[in-house]
Amino acid sequence: MAISPPFPPYPPHPPHPGGAPEDGVLRHAHWWQHRGVRYGALITLLALSGLVILALVREQTGSEGFLVGLGLAVLPVPLLVAAFRWLDRVEPGPWRNLVFAFAWGACAAALIAIVANSFATRWIAMATADPSSADTLGATVIAPVVEESAKAAAVLLVFLFRRRDFTGIVDGVVIAGVTATGFAFTENILYLGTAFGTDQLTGDSGISSVTAATFFVRVVMSPFAHPLFTVLTGIGFGIAALSGDRRQLRRVLLPLAGLLLAMGMHALWNGSSSFGEFGFFAVYVAIMVPAFGLLTWLVVWTRQRELRTVREELPAYAAAGWLTPAEPFALGSMRARRLARGYAGRHLGRPAAREVARYEAYATSLAFLRHRGRRGRGDADFVLRERELLNELWRRKDVARPALDHAARMTAPPVPVRMAAPPWPMYGAHGSSYGSYGHPQGHHPGYPAGPAYGYPAGPYPAPNPYR
Repeated sequence: MAISPPFPPYPPHPPHPGGAPEDGVLRHAHWWQHRGVRYGALITLLALSGLVILALVREQTGSEGFLVGLGLAVLPVPLLVAAFRWLDRVEPGPWRNLVFAFAWGACAAALIAIVANSFATRWIAMATADPSSADTLGATVIAPVVEESAKAAAVLLVFLFRRRDFTGIVDGVVIAGVTATGFAFTENILYLGTAFGTDQLTGDSGISSVTAATFFVRVVMSPFAHPLFTVLTGIGFGIAALSGDRRQLRRVLLPLAGLLLAMGMHALWNGSSSFGEFGFFAVYVAIMVPAFGLLTWLVVWTRQRELRTVREELPAYAAAGWLTPAEPFALGSMRARRLARGYAGRHLGRPAAREVARYEAYATSLAFLRHRGRRGRGDADFVLRERELLNELWRRKDVARPALDHAARMTAPPVPVRMAAPPWPMYGAHGSSYGSYGHPQGHHPGYPAGPAYGYPAGPYPAPNPYR
């Protein structure tokens, strides 16, 4: 087993943007191009937006109503964030992207929506001298356009400035969903706090109160409403991410199409109350629930497709010696990944489990990168990104490989008794040179001694790196 990377067929690093260019003149980045300045400006913007939106909501609900609204509005947030995080388990994005998305939805997008909706509704009321029609028009036309555009801005920012973390449909769904969850959180505080204030004036309480009715409609029946709308925008950005840098027209039109669909569904939802006595329930049952089920199926199917991509692309790196033959099978199974992290955690502690999790994430990114490259959708930095990911894997191989091979053995399909040999390749104890990983006694120090760690690679076709 090699103790150094199998091969380094890569060109040298290109000169750093801040280094000496060809003309020999040293150029320094402008002050606003520094990462610290941009992070500071973004945090300041979100913090100021949060303070302003806090003051506006508290002014409309009162202190007591604000606290009641906050306590009720926070209930669905952990469930929704956990659901989107679960969808992102194949190639989990960094937490900072989710924190930014939620903060943008709860602060910046909510502030834009409150200010713009109020201004537009007042302008329409003054122009038409019909406040009731202005409220209806504002809810069904103005609000969907303003709110979906404000939420889509977060998806656009991640798409432009965190391009490595935005590689497909699932990434678009997760960023859009978390952004909409933050927006709905702030909006629910406003609606629930206002309803509580109304109950205080009328003396209503209990199940017949306005607060209870608002909580049932917004938190129990439709906590997924705003995420469902904005996810359509995220899908548009996700398909655009799969299109590659060369298809500029598609990369523009697809997000716009998703945004228009989000606005249309949002307008239909807001206007359902004007469709008659049972208009709301008709739209909920006939459109919202089926749309939610269809999008859930699409995202789960996409996640399974991503796992299949991992199983199909990584054998090329196993054939080149970067991975063991069992790893593509283990990395293409969520159960095997979980077993690998648990195995490392039991024998080497939580830091080892985290290293295995990072190894899994880097390997998945490598598989997606190669998949895009084979289909002609690779970015200009394909070679550098591939080398970076391979180096990250190589740094963690001594901890991750034994755990992944153990997981591959635990999840490998059983061999029928009547068969003299299994129908897939057998490694490790059956003759692979990957069994010892370069360590004496055939095992990784810190893991229990036993047979060599190369286990069945799984029933996928033989690897062909050039297909």
